[in-house]
Amino acid sequence: MKLVLTSKGKDLKSEVDEIFGRCSYFCLLSPESMEHEFFENPAFSSAGGAGVKAAQWVINSGAKVLLTGNVGPKAFSTLLSGGVEIYTVKGVTLQEAVEKWKRGELKRLEKLSI
Repeated sequence: MKLVLTSKGKDLKSEVDEIFGRCSYFCLLSPESMEHEFFENPAFSSAGGAGVKAAQWVINSGAKVLLTGNVGPKAFSTLLSGGVEIYTVKGVTLQEAVEKWKRGELKRLEKLSI
């Protein structure tokens, strides 16, 4: 299984980026082996629709889980329709976020409360 994390930097000690659609980087990671790869967010500088474009990237990556801070309503719907589970996490490194997810300590978003 693969998961995606939003990241402020390009290593596992980077902090999780709390903004999904305009995060700097995506980290595509295998939680079993911790093998990972970083990608620049192609939606970062989009004039509009960044959340949906970022969500489409996550779906196309084959990831089934997203760890991020906040997700807007359009991106949320796109991710759910693409079979991606969304978990919220703030104020930790990517490595800490993965460990919290493995221990079942992160909240899974079932619906947005706006």
